[in-house]
Amino acid sequence: MNTHTNTVNPWTGRTVLVTGAEGFIGSTLVDLLVARGARVRAFVHYKPYAEKGHLAHHLADPDGPVEMWAGDIRDAGRVSDAVEGCDTVFHLAALIGIPYSYASPGAYVQTNVTGTENMAEACRRHGVRRLVHTSTSEVYGTALTAPIAESHPLQPQSPYSASKIGADMMALSFHHAFELPVTVVRPFNTYGPRQSARAVIPTILAQLHAGAREIRLGSLSPTRDFTYVTDTAEGFLAVAECDRALGEVVNLGTGEEISIGDLARALIAASGRDAQVVVDASRLRPTGSEVHRLLSDNSRARDWAGWTPRVSLTRGLSLTSDWIASNPDLFAPSRYQV
Repeated sequence: MNTHTNTVNPWTGRTVLVTGAEGFIGSTLVDLLVARGARVRAFVHYKPYAEKGHLAHHLADPDGPVEMWAGDIRDAGRVSDAVEGCDTVFHLAALIGIPYSYASPGAYVQTNVTGTENMAEACRRHGVRRLVHTSTSEVYGTALTAPIAESHPLQPQSPYSASKIGADMMALSFHHAFELPVTVVRPFNTYGPRQSARAVIPTILAQLHAGAREIRLGSLSPTRDFTYVTDTAEGFLAVAECDRALGEVVNLGTGEEISIGDLARALIAASGRDAQVVVDASRLRPTGSEVHRLLSDNSRARDWAGWTPRVSLTRGLSLTSDWIASNPDLFAPSRYQV
């Protein structure tokens, strides 16, 4: 049953909290919410300098629809203050990146698990209409069956994925124990403009636009289900209005997969450059940690929430290539971190 309504715009006049709002998906979601008429509290990690990043265009007008809230998701008091008075909360703040989780797993637990508990408790205390908690397809590990449905076993193949599994379970426990109106969304490999230079698509494109003739990668055989960022953001909004998704997990993916090797070749074509792909053993993940296949079953998002991805991979890669070519300082190869 599809409980999502497209006949009206439900976001006009709502006060909405977005955590991780300066980030790649978060800032795109803020753009979409503002376009739909919402007032947004943008919860961002405190920093002692004035750089506003991807939210700068919203903050020029102090009376505009976006209000910056600096804080730390690990600070329960600050989280509670941010949630108070909000209709809907989109919780995207997290410590991301698989390689660093090998070096500092405790930091991932503190930010991702404890931070989510802080958010769930604040939403419970202040009676929000809906909490949408952000998961990741990495929690599934290498696909045992494909496409991957939400019932697929969870496999913690890295400390990062383990922390996200813990965060998901914390959010869902508040639904079962306290009837918190929460939904877990599980994006599959979102990409597009503003993505960090550490991710595979921007780092390849940054190297190509800098004139690289060789693209050095780890394993080329793993497959991924890549979703363009505006499609992912639309999925968040659709799920937030879907009562059928309360207390449930909903995948956001295209249902199509491509190998990393074929992706690299598609990026070379999108950039219009001439380069070859080279395997670099130093970029290989530890044995047992590589996720070999991620392919989503997006039936719940389609059937329950009426969500359909609209941007093809070819079109999305072209748009992303153009963005990176226009922002060489943001996506310089030197910014890539393993």
